[in-house]
Amino acid sequence: MKKMDIIIPIEEKARKKRGYMMYCTRKITDSIVWVGGSDRRLALFENLFPIPRGVSYNSYLILDEKTCLLDTADASIRQQFIENVLATLNGRSLDYLVVNHMEPDHCANIEELALRFPDMKIVGNAKTLSFIGQFYDMDLHDRTITVTEKDTLSLGTHELHFVFAPMVHWPEVMMTYEASEKILFSADAFGSFGALNGTLFDDEIDLDSEWLNDARRYYTNIVGKYGVQVQTALKKAGAVDIQMIAPLHGIVWRKNISYILEKYQLWSTYTPEEKGVVILYGSMYGNTENAANILAGMLADKGIHKIAVYDVSNTHVSTLIAESFRYSHLVLAAPTYNNEIYPAMYNYLHDLKALNLQKRCVALIENGTWGPLSGKLMNEFLQGIKDMQILEPKVTVRSSLKEDSRQQLETLAQCIVDSLA
Repeated sequence: MKKMDIIIPIEEKARKKRGYMMYCTRKITDSIVWVGGSDRRLALFENLFPIPRGVSYNSYLILDEKTCLLDTADASIRQQFIENVLATLNGRSLDYLVVNHMEPDHCANIEELALRFPDMKIVGNAKTLSFIGQFYDMDLHDRTITVTEKDTLSLGTHELHFVFAPMVHWPEVMMTYEASEKILFSADAFGSFGALNGTLFDDEIDLDSEWLNDARRYYTNIVGKYGVQVQTALKKAGAVDIQMIAPLHGIVWRKNISYILEKYQLWSTYTPEEKGVVILYGSMYGNTENAANILAGMLADKGIHKIAVYDVSNTHVSTLIAESFRYSHLVLAAPTYNNEIYPAMYNYLHDLKALNLQKRCVALIENGTWGPLSGKLMNEFLQGIKDMQILEPKVTVRSSLKEDSRQQLETLAQCIVDSLA
């Protein structure tokens, strides 16, 4: 049998000759290439949020009469990122770098690119360029283009429009809309935790099982505070024809754009995704946990089956926040600790307020051997959060559940059921 010839495209032969054989890219369209990468080694995003499935850093390169890179990537994947950019350029120079967001997980390679491509122009708004000066000691004289809202930049057949989205979630954030292919490069909006496993597009994965939990936790903890600003950005996005959304983290949207827009509409207006109950408890010796479990069973007996139960001491607060955004009803159960709210519960409440969650029904269970105060204190804390309805009765457990406190739980369970109707 004649040995089969292996056909290598000319551009790949050129890459091999130069040594660019470690590149890992995917085409967004015929002329736009994803040149980002994934990091599965990082344990904590922003040194705060656990990311057991890793995270991706997305960057996009447009090949036209002029070449244009949209954002860079985190320093952790610098070698892969640079390899991807050089391989995709295939010997061409880089004419423009558009900086949509100056957070270090996206801007860490600006200086590297500026050194490699001395004629490259850095495109950003006034706030962006100010931030570059804060992060880098670079001579930017004659190397920048300052854009304002609705300015355009022609690359040839591709035309970039700049749409400002301040506080989604930094003040300099903007999105870039490419008019000829109708792609919105959306910065951190519409992103998610989770590394890319070869699949890049929304129609290549099961959104509910593979994407939603990471995206919800990403949005609620990173962007959740800025619902009003997200609403403004959504209205701007709704004014143009969008065929694809390309964020800086996670998957690229091309088939199910309405899916992510609907989720953002709910999350940014603090509207629950589901009518259901999340029970969050802190427990020192198991007695408060027991009360939480009994309440969950009572609710199930009464026909409520969308129930989630979490130990605030063993569950990262980012998950607790995400589940609080998800469900319509919260049950907070905590012992009194040094005449204050149990510390892990207090930390959760602090984040809940900081991230601006509102419009929830909340039930309270307190425990204390000689001075049960946590229910009162949690109630007072919740008064400072917008549109929180406190359900009655507040259940008081003294050390361990007894007949009277069990009856309070039964009454509270019925109250929750009635409010879910």
